[in-house]
Amino acid sequence: MGQQEKVATSLAGAVGEEISASLAPVDAELARRYPGDPGTRQPVHTVYVPGDAFTAGTVRSWGDQALAVLDEHAPDAASFAAVLGLADELAEPVYSRVRAKLEREPIEDLRVDFEDGYGPRPDAEEDATAARAARLIAEAYEKGTAAPYMGIRVKCMEAPVRARGIRTLDVFLTSLMAAGGLPEGLVLTLPKVTYPEQVTAFVRLLEAFEKAHGLDAGRLGFEIQIETSQAILATDGTATVARMIQAAEDRATGLHYGTFDYSACLGVSAAYQASDHPAADHAKAVMQVAAAGTGVRVSDGSTNVLPVGPSEQVHAAWRLHYGLTRRALARAYYQGWDMHPAHIPTRYAAVFAFYREGFEQAAARLARYANRACGDVMDEPATAKALSGYLLRGLDCGALDPAEVTERTGLGRTELEGYAGPRRGDLTASAQ
Repeated sequence: MGQQEKVATSLAGAVGEEISASLAPVDAELARRYPGDPGTRQPVHTVYVPGDAFTAGTVRSWGDQALAVLDEHAPDAASFAAVLGLADELAEPVYSRVRAKLEREPIEDLRVDFEDGYGPRPDAEEDATAARAARLIAEAYEKGTAAPYMGIRVKCMEAPVRARGIRTLDVFLTSLMAAGGLPEGLVLTLPKVTYPEQVTAFVRLLEAFEKAHGLDAGRLGFEIQIETSQAILATDGTATVARMIQAAEDRATGLHYGTFDYSACLGVSAAYQASDHPAADHAKAVMQVAAAGTGVRVSDGSTNVLPVGPSEQVHAAWRLHYGLTRRALARAYYQGWDMHPAHIPTRYAAVFAFYREGFEQAAARLARYANRACGDVMDEPATAKALSGYLLRGLDCGALDPAEVTERTGLGRTELEGYAGPRRGDLTASAQ
């Protein structure tokens, strides 16, 4: 044993106590505004189905249509890999997982649409459609045939359609309550939000419904769709989207980028309206920074190029969709929209390839970090957080299997979640 070091200090204990007391309001503000990730599964996509087109068989129908498209235009792993440019070692694992996903869980998140996809209808018709949607969703959850997440998109809070949107939401939620209560996977979407005050108004609406039915305060959350330039930059130069998150009073669950409305708002010609346009990149970057640490997740938009027609046309649309999805994943947009059943094979192909091709390296790096072993990269806690988050998302969507992740990392899910960092509520608890 070597000589024990003498430790001396110059500051009285009261100095640290005074500093801590002075920062207590900041600690509380940090915990309130940046509570961390909710720690729940994030779906890889959202499918929008018009209210009048939604049926009890929609989820299964989309899966069957997607499988039929694969059978016709890419009947085996080699042909699918050739279309998308998948590496040989990924061809069979990706293709088999895509087919299994389409058979088991073709849609991860479904929104019954009462906005653009539904349009203006007679009030009695929209009332009946909203009540029917609630009944079908309740039955799907009861029978175990529901997508993990389901809900509706109502009309926005702008004056011409505000009353209709409020009534549709009321009819839908009231019908759900009558059918047995609100399902755990319920998601509500508020489109075309321009001012934070519209978010506040929606919060008051949800509060009123909760009180009317004796629900816990905050039971109802919602997504905010970013579809106008004013939602990104306000007239005073501030980032409106950041103010919207705060206006949601902890109810915001996601920010969804609206590719075509936002592009049109900026005057982008129809031929160039796409999720990889510079205007789209700017909007999503602002959304991403505003949402970081708040527990609100960001979703990319969609492509309107449909994989339909002869094989050459389908393959071209598949390549476009696959490339856009991979581009989004690399930019940490882990969710997007799909507009057609033939989109979902390439949605899952892109997602599965993204997680499988980086799996071995991510697992090895996290294992070295967990074991305090040296390697060719010096990783820090922030990197361990990113590595574990990557593996957890791969597990959630089915790209990775629990057994192989544990085998490569030596870690179970609970340990992975520990490395993923604070979840919603952790910072609040530590600040108290």
